[in-house]
Amino acid sequence: MSEGTGLRIAVVGVSSLIGEAVIDELRARKMAFAELHALDDERNVGRPVADEEDAVSAKTPVVSDVAAFDFSRVDLAFFCGRSALSERYAEAAAAHAWVIDGSAAFRTRANVPLVAADVNPAALDLVGARGLIALPGSASVALATVLAPLHALAGLERAEVATYQAVSGSGRVAMDELAGETVAMLSGKKARGRAFGRQIAFNVIPQVDTLEADGVSREERRLWEECRRVLGMPRLAINVTAVRVPVFFGHSLAVHASFERPLSVADAAAVLHRGTGLCVIEADSAAEFPTPATLAMAPNKVYVGRLRADLTRDRALNFWVVADNVRKCAAHNAVSVAHILVNRAQ
Repeated sequence: MSEGTGLRIAVVGVSSLIGEAVIDELRARKMAFAELHALDDERNVGRPVADEEDAVSAKTPVVSDVAAFDFSRVDLAFFCGRSALSERYAEAAAAHAWVIDGSAAFRTRANVPLVAADVNPAALDLVGARGLIALPGSASVALATVLAPLHALAGLERAEVATYQAVSGSGRVAMDELAGETVAMLSGKKARGRAFGRQIAFNVIPQVDTLEADGVSREERRLWEECRRVLGMPRLAINVTAVRVPVFFGHSLAVHASFERPLSVADAAAVLHRGTGLCVIEADSAAEFPTPATLAMAPNKVYVGRLRADLTRDRALNFWVVADNVRKCAAHNAVSVAHILVNRAQ
């Protein structure tokens, strides 16, 4: 297969935030395709998936029903919607095509590669001419992208992490909830608090996903399990608190990392500057540090700032991480994985 001949591509869950972002990413990176099939469940069938270029060229794709689609018609399928869609269709699709799944459906399966393109692309060596690839969650992609070069430099020993996660991580309904609550409260009305079980506007909620019997949330458990696997460090100690914040796009992480070997702030900054998919914001730059409302909206990088020594521990650093959860950590990662597979097949 050659990318130059044009791939036959399907995007499943195309009506989701990530599905739309994958379409945008394919166009922005000019990935050649002969066919593009926009698929979703029956509730979204018939909806156009268009941008200005499509409207001008009259090549507007329309959403088709995934239940009726024959995946032998494609070479590559991105699954971008709910886990239920992936659980129902992804494995069957993988019998015919590369399937890149962004849901949580297959991330814990040992026989399915879990890939962050900027961190462990070698995991794709296990994938043949077709097969299933799982993508980590957005917070895991952001964290692992930063930790990987630091680990190579000084041997990562432990990471203490607090995440501040945007509402877009829970989808379009959650974004509408934040917008509606904000307008209501600024108008002197009461917030509904439906999407997260309590008010999210002007609030922070120290729970992302369901709390389990031991008090750990599913998101916190996912973060340490996925980072261990992507980094190839099954015994890495990661302690996490995941928090939902009233931000539309852009996950932020406060990270406190300990290392086996001494490292200076200057050496850490240098290795991060050279890291794949990273941008370091120096304290003396005009930006000073990354924030979700500014640099996270440039979706091709994971941004690192507030890099400093931990004054309470030897061989330890503190830093702040920001990345667009939908575009950089999900859509950009998915299309990057596809590029690796296609280029390898040429």
